[in-house]
Amino acid sequence: MIFLLDMTTSRLSLKLLKWYHLNQRTLPWRGHPDPYAVWVSEIMLQQTRVETVIPYFEKWMRLFPTITSLAHASEQSVLNAWEGLGYYSRARNLHKAAQIVAEQYQGEIPRDLDELRKLPGIGRYTLGAIASIAFDMNVPALDGNIKRVYARVFDIAEPVDSPGGDKLLWELAEKSLPKKDAGDYNQALMDLGATICVPKNPRCLICPLMKLCKARENGTQNQRPVKLPKKSVPHHIHVAGVIENKGKVLLARRPSKGLLGGMWEFPNGRVDGQNPLEGLASALKTGYNLRLRETRSKIRKTKAIGLIHHGYSHFSVSVHVYPCDVVSVPRAENLRWVSLKDLEMYPMGKIDRQIANLIKGTT
Repeated sequence: MIFLLDMTTSRLSLKLLKWYHLNQRTLPWRGHPDPYAVWVSEIMLQQTRVETVIPYFEKWMRLFPTITSLAHASEQSVLNAWEGLGYYSRARNLHKAAQIVAEQYQGEIPRDLDELRKLPGIGRYTLGAIASIAFDMNVPALDGNIKRVYARVFDIAEPVDSPGGDKLLWELAEKSLPKKDAGDYNQALMDLGATICVPKNPRCLICPLMKLCKARENGTQNQRPVKLPKKSVPHHIHVAGVIENKGKVLLARRPSKGLLGGMWEFPNGRVDGQNPLEGLASALKTGYNLRLRETRSKIRKTKAIGLIHHGYSHFSVSVHVYPCDVVSVPRAENLRWVSLKDLEMYPMGKIDRQIANLIKGTT
């Protein structure tokens, strides 16, 4: 069995590298002389499609062309550049890691794997991608595309998102790695998964690995990879208040840690099981120490600005947006009056950016 696996993996790498050298995608971070570009691209590509990442990468490299420039940038400018990519902890970790590299490694990404994996945001896959692509080290990588390719080539029935499946895939990644050209090999797997071994209806007839693919042989290519059943996603109801005063609106900055950490939002709160409008006063008082000026009769007559739906990875929300007035605004570092024309300067999540666009379009 080990001999057969050795034969398969050897042929796999030869066929794959030959295909890659003729068919590799042209991407702005490939062939870039600075390992920093590879690092940025790999962080952005986590859970995000290449087509989405390309313009963000190009903008990022214009704004922060070096690790030192990123290290010296403000968190707000970093989050602003990242806005729209989602999973904002990636941006915060990249920023923190750049500061560590600038302070401890003279602005040069460490080539030592133990030092590299200590940086914030560097997991096992990102470590392998940076080490193999940027530093030509013989280290495997395993992203979603690569998992799918291996699951089909070796016809793996174990769920790829289970501990056992993950362990098996990493073992295959280690075993399949050629003795040289690991960077090209890893990128070839990524490209194959993105363009041919796609999630639905894989293009098997033009795949360079078709004759080696056990799933194709067994007719299970559309059943691979196997994944664990998805858990039900809870849905929450929120209400947000647009508080205006002399052409400015009140924004609140979220805590630096957690969901959308460091981003700006319109004061809001969860009102599950309540009438959204009637729960607005309590939500603003509890979350921001804001007290509404309106009487209950006026509140009942208030017309909503809009209703916004959005899904996160583990839950979804519907946000009812209302105009409102407050008696006073407490002095707090996380609260700020912002003119409508300056809203673009404040990094926001998708929900709050939609609210900003709504009020700019109606005022």
